Amino acid sequence: MTKQERAARTRDALIRSAAGEFDRRGYDLATLSAISSGAGVSPGALHFHFENKAAVAVAVEYEAAARLRRTARLEYRRPSDALQNLADTTHALARLLREDVVVRAGFRLSCANDRRTELNLRQEWQSCVQQRLAEAADEGLLAFGPEHQQDLARTVVAATVGLESLGRDNDEWLSPRTVTGLWRTLLPLLAGPDAFPDPEPADTVTPAA
Repeated sequence: MTKQERAARTRDALIRSAAGEFDRRGYDLATLSAISSGAGVSPGALHFHFENKAAVAVAVEYEAAARLRRTARLEYRRPSDALQNLADTTHALARLLREDVVVRAGFRLSCANDRRTELNLRQEWQSCVQQRLAEAADEGLLAFGPEHQQDLARTVVAATVGLESLGRDNDEWLSPRTVTGLWRTLLPLLAGPDAFPDPEPADTVTPAA
């Protein structure tokens, strides 16, 4: 393993450890000593990569955003209609929040009122929803005209981001059953008569092994 590869591995380990600390304890109570210990490296190694705790937190947020973008853009770029893609991407987001501590911590950090940065994961998600709905409008799949598209996007974002907030205290809010129930309610309101076959509220993508 080269020196560069070792450095990249150490940085990744620090981001994972920091995410775990931020997720469990929040930004204020997380400590650099706990982060370095969790990554199995010395405090000096941590400071080689990150100047301070704020820099570590920003790295967690950016890694979370990268994972969210990969999920939204790559895993669901397949032949299907935009409404189905939106429902499936929401299931994928819920799965990330259940299973990926970096994404979960990234949302928590990004949404904290006391440490706003230029990155906003909720805004990232809103952009994804707006893109899917714009695609659905272009495909003639929506029950509403373009003048209502922004209202539709806000409704979907409010409903789905609400699951992220509620899921911090109760995992059931992020369960496949809950997300399916959400889309069972939303899809009949969103889908126009040309949305055929009817989009499925359940996840139609088999998670990668």
